[in-house]
Amino acid sequence: MINQEIKTQKFIIKYFTEIMIKGSTAKRQMISQVYNNLVNLLSKISKDITIKKFFDKIEVVCPIEVVDIVRMKLLDTPGIQQILEAMQFDNMNTLDDIKVKVNEMMAHEIQGKSFVVRCKRTGTQEFKSTQVEQTVGGYMLAMNDTKGVALKNAEVTINIELVFAQLNIITHKHMGMGGFPIGSQGSLLSLMSGGFDSTVASYLSMKRGIKTHFIFFNLGGIAHEIGVKQVAYYLWNKFGSSHRVQFITIPFDDVVTEIFKSVSEPYMGVMLKRLMLMASEKVADTMSIDALVTGESVAQVSSQTLRNLALIDQATTKLVLRPLSMMSKPDIIDIANKIGTTKFAEAMPEYCGVISKNPVTHGNYERVASEARRFDYTVLDEAVKNSVFVNVDEIAEDIGVIGQMDVVNDLSSGEYTVIDIRQSSDCIETSVETLKIPFYKLKSEFKKLPQDKTYLFYCDKGILSQLHAQFLRDSENYTNIKVYRPL
Repeated sequence: MINQEIKTQKFIIKYFTEIMIKGSTAKRQMISQVYNNLVNLLSKISKDITIKKFFDKIEVVCPIEVVDIVRMKLLDTPGIQQILEAMQFDNMNTLDDIKVKVNEMMAHEIQGKSFVVRCKRTGTQEFKSTQVEQTVGGYMLAMNDTKGVALKNAEVTINIELVFAQLNIITHKHMGMGGFPIGSQGSLLSLMSGGFDSTVASYLSMKRGIKTHFIFFNLGGIAHEIGVKQVAYYLWNKFGSSHRVQFITIPFDDVVTEIFKSVSEPYMGVMLKRLMLMASEKVADTMSIDALVTGESVAQVSSQTLRNLALIDQATTKLVLRPLSMMSKPDIIDIANKIGTTKFAEAMPEYCGVISKNPVTHGNYERVASEARRFDYTVLDEAVKNSVFVNVDEIAEDIGVIGQMDVVNDLSSGEYTVIDIRQSSDCIETSVETLKIPFYKLKSEFKKLPQDKTYLFYCDKGILSQLHAQFLRDSENYTNIKVYRPL
């Protein structure tokens, strides 16, 4: 058992490998960025944490009471390759001092096991590393009941480091997340839907050292927005809280309505993506940001063929990064599982405001230009004008659980009017009064209906109906709306 007199824990942080092979200026800047980020992060945990920067490592010493919190934060900080947990002892000037202290602290680890001692030295001592290994190993072998020393394939490896007269006994090794420190590679806007793809793409951009802001196009109401805010806050808090970033919401329901009015059905999906990039570009210009990131993956859906991605990219002069472009869905889900966003993605409504029956998979450049000319861009300008900017660290109070809408399975349980909100022309047949109002017309048409009735929104999977019911309830204060989900 470790000596109860130990009051602090030391972490030795090794920089990401790619940082160490940079030129001297770039390396110095990145090391300083890692250090500054850690100062910012760890100062929020405890004022008693000390941080020292060296050319090849950073040393963090923290009170034993906050070890778990500090360890977790270090594991989730970009720019760190490896984290060593160590016990630090000063004034270890002789081999006798070292062997006694190492045995005192580590004897419990080698009982009944084979072991080996490995030593690294920095500075000037009167002995070599091999002498330390032999002396400490021989002393521990004599003082404990073990299987002996094994230079190869030992069950326990005792790692020690000597920095002049300071002894560090390494107790644990952890692999960090790697990557470059956030703030070293500029800023970008991440187009967020909250699903698997956009969250993983955002994580990968943060891991590469890019300060990542989030932009959300609200097609489905307050519930979807808050769901996306939840996962954005999670990503920022876990991987990027060394920097303040923004969450931008753009109301896109009127844009969707205009798409249905002016764009041919096969090109609706491509036009929606183009308009999102155009809106993002306008926002990015105000923030002096040069790049956008999306969660698109080649061939995953019709709008993500090579041709259609090329057509989409024509809508902006900004650099569009697609870190998932060559990944399969299982690979993306594996990363989501690793970083902890799966639970958000699985619960996130897969809302797509524009779904074509026969979407084009190999769009025509001239046709896209023609479709684009018919669109009323004043609608887009108005949407961007109504954008809402919130600092991500200030939205924690917004991410509480949104109350679910009441769901009705049996129409005989009350007097209802069913509204089929699907985009298709067909309408569900029920035993009660049934209306056909496509979801993109709900905002304007619902207010014209008699408000002394109870309305049940219906769609194929119950997702769109849930979102739009919540939107009308929360934004317009309607209390006579439920969701119809037949068994």
